[in-house]
Amino acid sequence: MRGLVTLALIGALAVPELSAQVVPFQEWPIEWGGRPRDPYVAQDGIVYFAGQAGNYVGRLDPRTGQTRRYELPPNTNPHTVVAGPDNHIWIAGNRNATIGRLNPASGDIRWYQMGDSTVRDPHTMVFDRNGNLWFTAQNSGVVGHMNVQSGAIRFVRVGPNTRPYGIELNSRGEVWFNLFGTNKIGRINPQTYELTTYDLPHERARGRRIAITPDDVVWYTDYTRGMLGRVDPRTGRVTEIPLPGGAASLPYGMGSDDKGRIWVTESGTKGAILQGYDPGTGRFFGRTLIGREDNNTIRHMMFDRRTGLLWFGTDQGTIGRAEVSRAQTAM
Repeated sequence: MRGLVTLALIGALAVPELSAQVVPFQEWPIEWGGRPRDPYVAQDGIVYFAGQAGNYVGRLDPRTGQTRRYELPPNTNPHTVVAGPDNHIWIAGNRNATIGRLNPASGDIRWYQMGDSTVRDPHTMVFDRNGNLWFTAQNSGVVGHMNVQSGAIRFVRVGPNTRPYGIELNSRGEVWFNLFGTNKIGRINPQTYELTTYDLPHERARGRRIAITPDDVVWYTDYTRGMLGRVDPRTGRVTEIPLPGGAASLPYGMGSDDKGRIWVTESGTKGAILQGYDPGTGRFFGRTLIGREDNNTIRHMMFDRRTGLLWFGTDQGTIGRAEVSRAQTAM
């Protein structure tokens, strides 16, 4: 465990000002429902997403609006999909302890078992530079590393009730992830599988999603306290920035864009609020209501660097994209 020098901005700075600009966005209603979530843009521009409550993977062509549904076995409960370097779609079977490999042309799926009865719930996935898969298993307390050629999986046990959740890789291939059941952030050395944990500054802090900017600074959403957190891995310093929605804003989804800005959603207000944060100016901007002004949550987002679009799914049954690269930072 690494001790951290912490710098809390509460009291030191006022809540950052908001710009009046709204970020342009577009949504596609998904007729099948089933909580469409976690969209991922493949190399050909087609968007795939998980129908978590409907046991399906969805395909959306944003150029035509055409969709296709791939049926999954009962009780798969897909949590995340990612497009691999092999142009196949990889599926986290959150309730049946599997990872699937979907051929989007034929619809054929090959399923891989965890091979360990204690690992039950693959959660969020990311590919490394070698084309292999890292994933969290929240309620199993592990992070997994899967060789996609052999199907072999190695597990790093991070502790009971730690709830590993969001996961990302930095430029060196190090694996960073939230430990949502604790006030810690985790890091795994991909060569040695050594685990390092970083303490967050408050015992109630609960990082849920994670993002890494090009300078390898780690960002997280503190779901329980309404904070945006920043971890500098070189110094161990943690900085907390209060979200405009306050302590009850329930920040959830996040991502970083091609300008090194952070995008965060709040789910504790009426509707889902998307907003940007510029580390250079220390200001939030582009605060935008997504969907109808009632209960809505955006859980996980993907920034497509080829188009400058931020993709998301909503609890109101839509897949959407926001033109975040066009959004101007408040000065």
